[in-house]
Amino acid sequence: MCWAGRMVLGTFSILLGLVQAAAACEFGPFAYRGTGIVCRMTKPAALLLNRETAQVIQAAFRSAQFPNITGERSMRLLGRVAYGLSGIQVNDLSIERSEVELKDDSAIHISIRNVTALFKGTLTYGYAGAWFLQLFHSVDFEIESSIDLQLNINLMCQKDQVAPDASDCYLTFHKLTLHLQGDKQPGWLKQLFTDFISFTLKLVLKREVCKEINAVAQTLTNYILDLAANFVRDGDIAVDISLASDPVIKATYIESHHKGIVLYKNSSSRLSDSVFSPSLLTESRMLYFWLSEHSLSSLAAAAFLDGQLVLDLRGEKLQELFEMEDTEVQRKAVQMIFQGTSYNDSVAKVWSLSQPQISFQPEGTIVRSSVAVEVSIPLAGEEPLVALYMEKEITATIQATYAEKKLILQPVDSSVEIKVFKCTADPSGEDSSIQSFLQNMILVAGIPEVTSSIGSALTSLLNSKRLDLFDIINPEIITRKGYVLVQLDFGFPSHLLLNFLEKSL
Repeated sequence: MCWAGRMVLGTFSILLGLVQAAAACEFGPFAYRGTGIVCRMTKPAALLLNRETAQVIQAAFRSAQFPNITGERSMRLLGRVAYGLSGIQVNDLSIERSEVELKDDSAIHISIRNVTALFKGTLTYGYAGAWFLQLFHSVDFEIESSIDLQLNINLMCQKDQVAPDASDCYLTFHKLTLHLQGDKQPGWLKQLFTDFISFTLKLVLKREVCKEINAVAQTLTNYILDLAANFVRDGDIAVDISLASDPVIKATYIESHHKGIVLYKNSSSRLSDSVFSPSLLTESRMLYFWLSEHSLSSLAAAAFLDGQLVLDLRGEKLQELFEMEDTEVQRKAVQMIFQGTSYNDSVAKVWSLSQPQISFQPEGTIVRSSVAVEVSIPLAGEEPLVALYMEKEITATIQATYAEKKLILQPVDSSVEIKVFKCTADPSGEDSSIQSFLQNMILVAGIPEVTSSIGSALTSLLNSKRLDLFDIINPEIITRKGYVLVQLDFGFPSHLLLNFLEKSL
């Protein structure tokens, strides 16, 4: 599995979903010891994602529910003048630019420059003259505005999950011009109500827009956390991605630390000796994922308990496996094992007898496993015959790459030790040529075929979590003693954010 699924839905979703402040959480003095997964996003990624901020702000403005604005004032000669603005809506919204800044203060600063918006609605006013003459009028209005928006997003931890607070929100008005019935020329009525309304209107706009931005931030955060939780879940297997320690916000990167505890049915793993240190990560790429040996080894154990480490080969795959070389030894062994039956009717089953042991080293991921192989051939009118059964200990060093939206597992070094050997064509087990052929077949074709099948299965799983929708650029999967590091650059698929905003707001 990969934890990249929790990373992208625009500036708010990434910055709010990736980092989780610990204002309300206690982790103790040695929190890194329980860290199984680490995410680091550097400043270039934040700048890239900030391009999507405009969509979020626009959604906040458009979805804000502006209340009716009422007021009154006493005027000489005119008496008491009352007014009300109703049906306020936003049209023709645009944003000149947006800037994001990371500071060493556990806050994200976003500046939105020159938000121009046209507010429309209906103005109703009335007054009582000196002779108790009451007049009431309704006119359509437009308000042209130019606003700067400053957000200081504080990130708090509640129940080990993120709780963003975007209430530190400021609106600066450079322009707020009222037009009545489309008349752009100043007049006594326009001047009168502009003086009355401007101050109240600014307060209402600030309150409602900032409230909506905070609500959008909460909605996006909940969505990205749900997306992340689903990304690291497959049936009864799940990964606890709640916080393991305080997050870090620096001027050049944001970093969050997660437990990475594997949950399977009623059991879970525990990690208390993580080798993580911030010095293991650099700042040259946009995004980093640090995964502990313990977390991935626990995933393999859960997959074994869940019965997922089973592979069936038949037809062309089976033929390719047993006919990897055209030699007399190969032809003799195949004839003895299959007894002249068709590959299409035969099945080779491969499965793990025990939990695979996984360790990370600079040369790759080392997998040690006890594996069984069973070849069944059909018999006319009878149950299939187990023509071959083997148990073997396999040690393989595997290197992983991700290219063209596929996870590729490549064995670079392997060894096989046959522990049990049963073959109907050689009951005594004295024909060493068969065992020699099978051992060579396993090394040359069997292990690559199994790893290729696992890579394809994992690719399908990742794509089912929508990883293939993201533009992942030059990813590197680097193994070191006790951990694996995934580092990459990425392009943001804007349509995902648009689709989400359209459905949710």
